[in-house]
Amino acid sequence: MKHLLLAALLTLSAEARADGLPDPLVANDGTKITTASQWREKRRPELLELFTREMYGRSPGRPEKMSFDVFDRDEDALDGKATRIQIAIYPNGNPGPRMDLLVYVPNNAKGPVPVILGLNFWGNHAIHPDPGIRLTESWVEDNKQSYVDLAGVKDHEATAACRGINARQWPVEEILSRGYALATMYREDVCPDHVPYFASGAQSCFPELQQGDDNFGCIAAWAWSFSRALDALEKEPSVDAKRVAIFGFSRLGKAALWAGASDERFAMVLSNESGAGGAKLFRRGIGEDITRLNTVFPHWYARNFRKYNGKDTELPFDQHLVISLIAPRPVYVASADDDKHSDPEGEFVAAKAAEPVFLLLGSEGLPAEKWPAVGTSVQGGIGYHVRPGGHDVMEFDWKQYLDFADKHLKPR
Repeated sequence: MKHLLLAALLTLSAEARADGLPDPLVANDGTKITTASQWREKRRPELLELFTREMYGRSPGRPEKMSFDVFDRDEDALDGKATRIQIAIYPNGNPGPRMDLLVYVPNNAKGPVPVILGLNFWGNHAIHPDPGIRLTESWVEDNKQSYVDLAGVKDHEATAACRGINARQWPVEEILSRGYALATMYREDVCPDHVPYFASGAQSCFPELQQGDDNFGCIAAWAWSFSRALDALEKEPSVDAKRVAIFGFSRLGKAALWAGASDERFAMVLSNESGAGGAKLFRRGIGEDITRLNTVFPHWYARNFRKYNGKDTELPFDQHLVISLIAPRPVYVASADDDKHSDPEGEFVAAKAAEPVFLLLGSEGLPAEKWPAVGTSVQGGIGYHVRPGGHDVMEFDWKQYLDFADKHLKPR
């Protein structure tokens, strides 16, 4: 059986080379990786260093001065369905920049429950009309979005009219009814996604990390904040911090993938239309490219990444390697048929190209040999679907994520 597995791995590895992709199971010095110990001791560390240096930038780890303040615990939230917990996370101690973590735990649970942890786009108050959620004090984007009514945002500040404006993308009650806690933080609490970049939020606590060309960019900061939220969840007895799935949509999906790659405490990663710099392959030369990422969003990645502008098809690394760093933990990559910017087929090809590492480490791979039909979910150790529609988070997406979580995070 071991010989058959090794033969299958070598075949998959050869297919990746035929696609022109860097082989996840060949080390920088040409060594072929054929054992789990080789992956863990040799290949995985060099890939983490490569992506840290050349793309995402260096993160500060867990700050020594970080502190937590549980400022709200309501055991009768959502008409008695849940306990609402709100935790202020101070990366540099209190006073200082603050990240608010909102947690809902189902009240009918018989013990610590698994968690879906995600970053949100418009503030914790935007995911549900619950009046007990603290309104963000951070800057709020007011650009028109097809899936959010931003009329309640006044001079980039949240008002009571903003409560629940993004609830459609966050099926809180459904998640709770399936036996999961939900935890979320606002992206702007973590770092500014607008000019002036790096001037506030957690990044302002670590000015030394902006000095070099491997600087602490926003994608890395959002990924880092997932880990700090997990630090807080580890102190909460009502949830199981060893069964935390991280979720992100669009730019926050890019961050979720890097968080899952760099912090092995996370039990699962759910990437929703993360596109370029997320699950999409650059080397296909389809959809959003490196030049656009670094021009329109110069704060997202390390400055070193700019030397690859215009060189997508020549890139010496690619995003399938980030997905492979999550192995053997389960990862789900989701696309949308009309989201051409994200190259849906390229997201599938990247997930498939990571499969040899999952198999080497004893996990299931991606049970599809070709790009699945629209509306079809395939689920192994790697999950994937492409649904009808455009760049969004929809009911179909959440159904697949929760089914995938049931498969991997709940006792059998």
